[in-house]
Amino acid sequence: MTSRVGPRIESTNGSGFKHREKVTLHYQMSAALKSEVRKLNLVHLLIWLLVAAQVTVSHFDLVSHDTVCMPYQWEYPYLLSLLPLLCSSLSLPKNNISYLVISMISAGLFTVAPLIYGGMEMFPVAQQLYRHGKAYRFIFGFSAVTVMYLVMVVAVQVHAWQLYYMKKLLDSWFSAVEEKKKK
Repeated sequence: MTSRVGPRIESTNGSGFKHREKVTLHYQMSAALKSEVRKLNLVHLLIWLLVAAQVTVSHFDLVSHDTVCMPYQWEYPYLLSLLPLLCSSLSLPKNNISYLVISMISAGLFTVAPLIYGGMEMFPVAQQLYRHGKAYRFIFGFSAVTVMYLVMVVAVQVHAWQLYYMKKLLDSWFSAVEEKKKK
């Protein structure tokens, strides 16, 4: 550790750092991207918990169906989105490429596909709500289709960013593997 007090060398002009080692760019990228993926995994987990709470509360009749309506069909396969979340979390500590690839593929199947189906499933209900002002399903007094579309908008953004950062992370890890093979 350096001391602020005590003898100092007078002849340093600030150029004494050039001989030191530098961290390679792909390691810096890997650390930054892992941090972003972890943050997005946390948001994904929160969205998953909201959907799981609605499914659980409605199926076990913990509150009346006037308060929390029955879930839409897309919410059941979306509950499987815990699998890509777990694979992604398992891939980060040891740079496990295979878990990250599984996470990316299963994210398409268990997160993006249910959200696309959900958008199509709820569209006629949303159309009826905005044309005629009639809603038949509610979540805590709000129109269920409106609440679920808001959840879907956030989820689509989170999953799109997750896939983007995981792809960048995968590229970073592959460049590290290629660099090791060259040596």
